[in-house]
Amino acid sequence: MTAKPQQRQVPCEHGVISYQLTRKRVKNVNLRIKQDGQVLVSANTCVPVAFIDDFIRQKQDFILSALAKYEEKRELHPDIPKQYVSGESYVLLGRNLTLKVEEAQTEEVYADGSYIFLKVRNKENFRRKEILMTKWLKEYQTAVFQKLILQTYERFRKYDVPFPTLKVRTMKSRWGSCQPQKGIITLNSRLIEAPKTSVEYVVLHEFAHFIHPNHSKAFWDFVTMMMPDWKERRKGLEQ
Repeated sequence: MTAKPQQRQVPCEHGVISYQLTRKRVKNVNLRIKQDGQVLVSANTCVPVAFIDDFIRQKQDFILSALAKYEEKRELHPDIPKQYVSGESYVLLGRNLTLKVEEAQTEEVYADGSYIFLKVRNKENFRRKEILMTKWLKEYQTAVFQKLILQTYERFRKYDVPFPTLKVRTMKSRWGSCQPQKGIITLNSRLIEAPKTSVEYVVLHEFAHFIHPNHSKAFWDFVTMMMPDWKERRKGLEQ
């Protein structure tokens, strides 16, 4: 049973680092830094707190650098609600596309690689623009993700992996998840903003859980065999 997380603060050379410690049945002390600024650490109950605090001090340069990068990203790309007006930017598969809103009798949305065209009868009808864009983005996400699921599945046929059901939803702390017993792969809707090579990595990562339903050494060895450059691809998820 996982213990309740503990919030700790560690005085370091360059300031105080706050982190959340969770006790789990793991072999190593694991560090994760989330884009919202949370520093998460998991460790076995047999590992002394003093050892974990020292671990944080040793990693302080890396932690503070990552936190600064995420803070800069939030400042440059604030999560401002869309107004669906010409000039707004959308990121699809790592590329910035500019929205162009035009009045037309036939309402539609499409992209050409540089722009997203939103054709609507009344440019001032916010709700109608929101409905059209939301529907198009969901269809675009599903089409891209489903295509990558199909492509990746071909590589896993020989391992007798079942063809999975794809689900797409917004997740705060994961890019994807796999339920091997139910044959379900769930992808974060915001994954559509990442470079295609990074999305391919996430899809393969989740497929690998059908064979190794954990993050053991065997799992990572398998991922490396299937995708030798996965570490480089994963970096695209942090940008």
